Amino acid sequence: MDEGRVDLYWLPLGAGGRCVRANGMMYETVAAQLTGRERRALYHSALQVHLAGERFVIEMAPVWNTPDPGRGVVGEGPVGLRVLGRSRLFRYEVRCWLGGRIPDVAEAVDSPQHVSHDAGRARRVLDLVPAFPRRTWGADEQRTGDMWNSNSLTSWLLARSDHDLGSVSPPVGGRAPGWTAGLVVAASDLDREDQGPAGSGLAARVAAASHSYRRRTGHR
Repeated sequence: MDEGRVDLYWLPLGAGGRCVRANGMMYETVAAQLTGRERRALYHSALQVHLAGERFVIEMAPVWNTPDPGRGVVGEGPVGLRVLGRSRLFRYEVRCWLGGRIPDVAEAVDSPQHVSHDAGRARRVLDLVPAFPRRTWGADEQRTGDMWNSNSLTSWLLARSDHDLGSVSPPVGGRAPGWTAGLVVAASDLDREDQGPAGSGLAARVAAASHSYRRRTGHR
């Protein structure tokens, strides 16, 4: 039995949906022009956690895209603008879905990436999901220089659970908007917790991982 494992999946943004893919392409075209670089493929991430014979899918998605009532919703947040979150059309949900599925997983690229084989870290990821900050999807309310989205959930959880993120990146030639935001917020959260002589130093390691990611991916 696999006592503990955390797998990372990279899915092309808009896999299975033309509207999201088209909007993503337009966003990336504008972002590339503003920063003077070539356009890149965009990726959305999800986690699959195996622990003591059970499997959980962790993902952030629109509240309306999966009707299964047992999909493990642990919280919701607004999309675009906080005020728009009053409507179901502009809300996302965070899922920790026992026995769940990742939509369009067949389109995943260079996946799964095994980021740990450790029961303690796997348990920590599951324990942290309900604590994920419910910021506005697509906004930068915490002034990280990056938008808050599904990739923020993945990077925040992996950073907070002490995973080694020094070499984790989207597939070659791709970008994962929101990844840096999750790392920056995780480092800030951990810095507050690490105050005093008993601090673990995890905040510093996460901050270093954030700088490394920016360097590797050319994020600005």
